[in-house]
Amino acid sequence: MREYMKLAYEEAKKAYYEGEVPVGCVIIRDDDVIAKAHNMTIALNNKTAHAEMLAVEQVRKHLKSSVLNGCELYVTMEPCPMCAYAILNMGIRKIVFGASDEKFGSLGSYINLASKFKNAEVYGGIYEEKCEKILKDFFKKIRKGEIK
Repeated sequence: MREYMKLAYEEAKKAYYEGEVPVGCVIIRDDDVIAKAHNMTIALNNKTAHAEMLAVEQVRKHLKSSVLNGCELYVTMEPCPMCAYAILNMGIRKIVFGASDEKFGSLGSYINLASKFKNAEVYGGIYEEKCEKILKDFFKKIRKGEIK
């Protein structure tokens, strides 16, 4: 799990350097990385351009299907309600996240949408320290006015 979280973390660093909330995501199938993405809400002027949504869209196009059975998703921050529902509804049954999100986390921290989907495996706190640190550093820079 840590190997894939490290890849998601590399995506989060890309978002950080682009002035986006530093969240990164990778999706694997049969031990192959089939999608990588990071938050791009500012770059795309689209509030739904979260790392998870962008990665899921890549996989959906690659597989030519809206059912993503057999895929595993690794993301540096616990998904919000929009992302969690989309991920679960598309059949991704293994979801691994780094940092918890007490405000909007939808896989156990704030609410638990996974409880409505019988086969979902959710693992949180993987590579947590690094995932939390990059988020804290980012928001500290915003408060200081270093990032707009």
